[in-house]
Amino acid sequence: MRKGQVMRTAAKAIDDSIYAQRAQYHDPENAFLFKWSPVPRRQFLAERDRAMDPATGTAEIPLDSSDALMTGYPATTPMILCRYLRIAAGEWIDCKYRASGEIYYVMSGSGESENGDDRLAWGAGDLFCFPGGRQTSHAARDDALLFAITNEPQLSFERLEAPKPGEAVIQTVHFPAAEIARRFEVVYARPKTGTESGRAILFSTAAVGECTNLLPSINVAINTLEPGGDQRPHRHNGVAVTLALQGDGVHSMIEDEKIDWSVGAAQITPPADLHSHHNRGSDRMISLVIQDEGLHYYTRTPGFSWD
Repeated sequence: MRKGQVMRTAAKAIDDSIYAQRAQYHDPENAFLFKWSPVPRRQFLAERDRAMDPATGTAEIPLDSSDALMTGYPATTPMILCRYLRIAAGEWIDCKYRASGEIYYVMSGSGESENGDDRLAWGAGDLFCFPGGRQTSHAARDDALLFAITNEPQLSFERLEAPKPGEAVIQTVHFPAAEIARRFEVVYARPKTGTESGRAILFSTAAVGECTNLLPSINVAINTLEPGGDQRPHRHNGVAVTLALQGDGVHSMIEDEKIDWSVGAAQITPPADLHSHHNRGSDRMISLVIQDEGLHYYTRTPGFSWD
């Protein structure tokens, strides 16, 4: 094709183009006044009750806030989707998620899970992860309840696909309950200071490099608070999903709202809201905390402050 023909073809393409018709221009006085629906303060009590009811049988129970977030896909928060997996004794459930990776906390029961060539046995209090994009099969020896965490909304937002087998950043990793308990002995023996943000353990793997995350965008921790203790008010840019594992008489203050905890239920703390936790019961508070703070660590914008 000669140069003149190329130019005429290009000119015709420009004349016929609809690309400029798609363009939108915005000139707000304040470009930081966006229109996304706010992340709700929410407790998932009905979902907890269904997950803990033996009559439910084997089922997936998503913690879905898409009605408040105005997304066209299930989402607990804009970046995270959590769900209960209830598996009756002797049964199994197959899962395949459009996610970078899959994180599971064993709330009760015991069993085995298989993902590709990886297979592991789990029990109550264990935490484990698999790469995303492959089918995972969970089989229960006795009635089991898993709390599953993925970044499905993140991939849905950008119309991305899960990694192909062998290409995931995330590797299979297992954090046994006994080892978690041993690590907490050191945490509890540590002198308390004014800069302590919580008596917690964060979980990570070498696969994600130097960041203290399980997925590049999601960090997971077990947080604790002694009877009579207070976790001082603080805020951060990452949203938090907090699953209450143990403790009576525990509540949070999120800005000016008091929220009583309910064991087995998860609650959302919206990003940047000032919040604190308080234990007025007789047992140590234990909770699983999931945040999308990994994204803010990477962009160097965690936004943590005490006020």
